[in-house]
Amino acid sequence: MNRILLLAALAAPAFSAQTKSMSQGPHKMEMTLERKVGNAWRVVDPGTIFSNGDLVRFRFKANFAGNLYVMNQGTGGTYSQLFPREDTGLANRVQSGKEYVIPSTDGSFRIEGPAGHDIIYWVIHPGAASETRYTPLPSAPAPGSTAASTLTPRCDDAVFRARGACVDSNAGPQAVPDKAQLPDNIRNSAPAKDPELVFQKKDSRSLISSPVPLSGPVVYEFRLAHK
Repeated sequence: MNRILLLAALAAPAFSAQTKSMSQGPHKMEMTLERKVGNAWRVVDPGTIFSNGDLVRFRFKANFAGNLYVMNQGTGGTYSQLFPREDTGLANRVQSGKEYVIPSTDGSFRIEGPAGHDIIYWVIHPGAASETRYTPLPSAPAPGSTAASTLTPRCDDAVFRARGACVDSNAGPQAVPDKAQLPDNIRNSAPAKDPELVFQKKDSRSLISSPVPLSGPVVYEFRLAHK
């Protein structure tokens, strides 16, 4: 799609969880994708193929503190910073053991644009809880300066099709395949040596972990499929 409409800012309700210090490992992140059905939010498979007009949001938590940035590259080639933004606030600090709703408890992303895979980049800068200063990323590239998506979403799992669900195995969180293709404003955040992140799915939750302590920024992508 050309863009995802950001309707609200990040909120951070408390979540009780055991946490790791920055000197321990593994460091873990957990993501859950939700779609609004009527007046309720429903957890969906990360590979779900959405339709134009669908409202979606993410739940995110980590067992370490840091600063979070979320960027979106649409199927039409547009590129924008979803979080943080001036109009939604710059409080992008995430604390260890708390669950965050992105964009917010009352907000959502609206699916729009041509069929394909939006690439949502997640950039996390680990840091001690006392490090609260916001440091902006460089400005996003101009609209139309990034390549459009060429993959067409498809239901490719017979088990899910039998249940009436349309799931694309190419969607969901994954490592950045080619760091040289990252948008200019986050390329410098990518580590010189990849941290060898492990991507797993448990039920409908996406689990991202590093078997060794993270010593610097982490960049990965979430491919959001839609028709």
